[in-house]
Amino acid sequence: MALPTTTKHYFWPKFGALANISSKESKLPPLKSHEVLVKIYAVSLQYRDLIVGLNKYHGDFPEELVPCSDMAGEVIAIGDEAGSQWKIGDRVCANFAADHIAGDTSPEIQKTAHGGATHGVLTQYKAFRPYSLVQIPDHLSFEEASTLPCAALTAYNALMGPVPVKGGDTVLVLGTGGVSIHGLQLALASGARVIATSSSDEKLKIATKLGAHHVINYKTTPNWHEEVLKLTGGRGVDHILEVGGSDSLDKSLKAVRIAGWIHTIGFVGGGTPTEVVFPTIRKACFIRGIQIGSVAQFKDMNRLLSLHPEVTRPVIDKVFPFEEALKAYEYLESQAHVGKVVIKVA
Repeated sequence: MALPTTTKHYFWPKFGALANISSKESKLPPLKSHEVLVKIYAVSLQYRDLIVGLNKYHGDFPEELVPCSDMAGEVIAIGDEAGSQWKIGDRVCANFAADHIAGDTSPEIQKTAHGGATHGVLTQYKAFRPYSLVQIPDHLSFEEASTLPCAALTAYNALMGPVPVKGGDTVLVLGTGGVSIHGLQLALASGARVIATSSSDEKLKIATKLGAHHVINYKTTPNWHEEVLKLTGGRGVDHILEVGGSDSLDKSLKAVRIAGWIHTIGFVGGGTPTEVVFPTIRKACFIRGIQIGSVAQFKDMNRLLSLHPEVTRPVIDKVFPFEEALKAYEYLESQAHVGKVVIKVA
């Protein structure tokens, strides 16, 4: 089979507005001996992708940045020195940061993050180092698998960190976006009780259908931390997936149990920075920043997904064709979704 010589892809000619996103066809560089060429079938969007385009995410970006970090595709060519790990036809995802193989991240690893420090995956074809790829679980489609590298792995890293979630624990997930829904599912697969929040009763119905034991509408119950304490008999929760940022952290500090874990993941709620020193001391709790995860964690997570395929099947709100990437971004920005927004590339 003749290999492609060009690829259609999206890029940011300038940041500051989603309408700036553009597409073109570019020549594919020759495949290096240590690389694997992948045909990309699906890409899922993250909040990070949105704020990069809006020029609200600070960092050093390559010129005409190709966006997005999360993909699923098929191996179509293997370099002579790329090893024997992969074969033609293998279904793969690329890790969020290409060089995060195992252990802690580092400044050097952070510079290999797709769709930020390096060009991303919203393209028809892309070459990867073989060690940065992970096999897709057999039961997942390309669209479903494209949700794993950032949202699912972030939730897994949070829940399986220094003190992993265990059966009987209570996990609080804020909102119904990608990380939160994956967190809900992974917590259930681990035997935990889950409390979910949202500003929408319709979204909470979906969370309940997915298995959440308790749901709280934070619009109608603005002091939602008090309800969390009631539901836990005053004890508080063991783990919180904190995606709101300053706007919700104050209440998360009140809702967590003594010696519990708040995993800070996002800042979609905005707000004014909250005082954390005294509340953290009073609760003797841990606030842990999460930066996605490693290839080793990705492989571990996929084993859990394969063991509990129905409980952990990714939730996709809407799939957009490749030609409608801008509409996909706009839909993500609207926050109307539950779970993930996906772009079908091939």
